[in-house]
Amino acid sequence: MARLVYLGTPATAVAPLHTLVDAGHDVALVVTRADKRRGRGNEVLPSPVKAAAHQLGLPVTDRLDDVLAVGAELGVVVAYGRIIPAAVLDHLPMVNLHFSLLPRWRGAAPVERAILEGDAETGVCLMAVAAGLDTGGIYAECDTLIDDDETVDELRSRLVAMGCDLLEEHLKGGVAGLPLARDQIGVPSYAEKILPHEYEIVWDQPAVQIHRVIRLGRAWTTFRGRRLRILRATEAPGGMPVGEPATTGGAPGPGAAVGAGSVPGALDGPTVTTGSESRIRLITVQPEGKRRLEVQDWLRGVRPGPHERLGV
Repeated sequence: MARLVYLGTPATAVAPLHTLVDAGHDVALVVTRADKRRGRGNEVLPSPVKAAAHQLGLPVTDRLDDVLAVGAELGVVVAYGRIIPAAVLDHLPMVNLHFSLLPRWRGAAPVERAILEGDAETGVCLMAVAAGLDTGGIYAECDTLIDDDETVDELRSRLVAMGCDLLEEHLKGGVAGLPLARDQIGVPSYAEKILPHEYEIVWDQPAVQIHRVIRLGRAWTTFRGRRLRILRATEAPGGMPVGEPATTGGAPGPGAAVGAGSVPGALDGPTVTTGSESRIRLITVQPEGKRRLEVQDWLRGVRPGPHERLGV
């Protein structure tokens, strides 16, 4: 076992901290971001990692330089949110759990970018922390397929579990027990943080791309001038080419907008016309300022007219 410092901030980094403690490592210090205002009440709250560290009885700081004063042999970084300066790395080697198959998707949002780009697979790397952005050598990795309907939270949870297994297996011998790191092979791509406008659904895009945005968990559109979050949906193959009139195939169901046409954003029951032949079938939505609803309950309440559509 090893004497460690642990650097992490969001909920994603809580399970790896528990894994290290449960494995018997001496976690001498936890470093996280400073408390900040969070949630609807705008209260000043600790990061999820700080809260977990307090529950585990571990010392916590938001000052990175404090890692140099605790006699640790290794730092473990999971979603810390800051670049570690070379001056710190010169005194304390560190390893990082990164949630992609490097060098693809270096940076802040590798799981989100993998979904948005339609990657068939992703994985987790246990890597050496270097001065550059996710440029260090790779000690170990594990890959997995991405399901076409998997949300970012579901995928991230699986990756975190895989990462915990990597930590448990490869850190049991401390620094001396780490395997030889290999260089990253391939052309790097960069996972920039998802910007707010990227969560807005553009209904004239292909259904497959819209579905990827929805899988990120914060997708939104508008209806009657107010924001409508789309929490869960699926792609519905076999839609109509743009320009043909919509039909419900018989008696209209709740909220069916018969005659809305195939203009992108047009509602036909729970399905929405897109810029491709496939459509999006809504499952769960959340109107602005209200609770989440199954789409049929929402449709019964709003009763869309024949020419109403989403995104306007």
